Amino acid sequence: MLARALDVVFPRRCAGCGDGTWPFCPGCSAALVALGRPWCDRCGRPSRVPVASCRDCPPHPVTSARAPFLFDGPARRAVHRLKFSGWRDVAAAFADAIVACDEIPPVHVVTWVPLARRRLAERGYDQARALAVGLGHRTGLPVARLLRRACSTGPQARRGGAERRAAMRGSFEATRAAPERVVLVDDVLTTGATAAACAEALAAAGARRIHLITAARSFHDPVPTLRVRGGRAYPRTGARPGLWLPGEPPR
Repeated sequence: MLARALDVVFPRRCAGCGDGTWPFCPGCSAALVALGRPWCDRCGRPSRVPVASCRDCPPHPVTSARAPFLFDGPARRAVHRLKFSGWRDVAAAFADAIVACDEIPPVHVVTWVPLARRRLAERGYDQARALAVGLGHRTGLPVARLLRRACSTGPQARRGGAERRAAMRGSFEATRAAPERVVLVDDVLTTGATAAACAEALAAAGARRIHLITAARSFHDPVPTLRVRGGRAYPRTGARPGLWLPGEPPR
């Protein structure tokens, strides 16, 4: 009741533009780039034909990776609002999109990539944990903290893939024994260096299949199955995670 009353007094705004209807207004919904088949079976990168793996696959021991959206346009702005502007409800919206894609494999537990203590103190919450909790609530899967930061690595945005992997190696450690099958949650997949470092710690703790799920992801180069229309990219084929989005996708 309280949440509904607050929505009336302080209505939630579009996570993409900050002005329209929640979670994405029709304009931002149409501009979202959904990632669908045919794709790389291991990492979900769209492809002209199905492939077993590709250059954008995260390093081992990550078993697989999935994300509902390309890290661009409204999805990118929504992730930034979640990370830097305190829009915690964006995590719930992305969790809905992830579940709508129906790509969560059978696992024992959901965990997340933990923030460094300094960043957690600055932001007041961990956005990856918020995504993991939202995913757990919607799937009935248990959510547990299995990792902690062993050291601070500093900002990674300006580092290349190899430099990131070197910087992240050994930066996480398990807080307990890990079950055999784990979903690891983060906000964005870029080079996969952070996910690989987490997966190494989980594998050392007993995990054998580590499935990475993120709200969005980026790629090394343009995806061939995405076409550009008016400066924005749209999927040529594949279902969009639109059960939770207002309006109709572009045709």
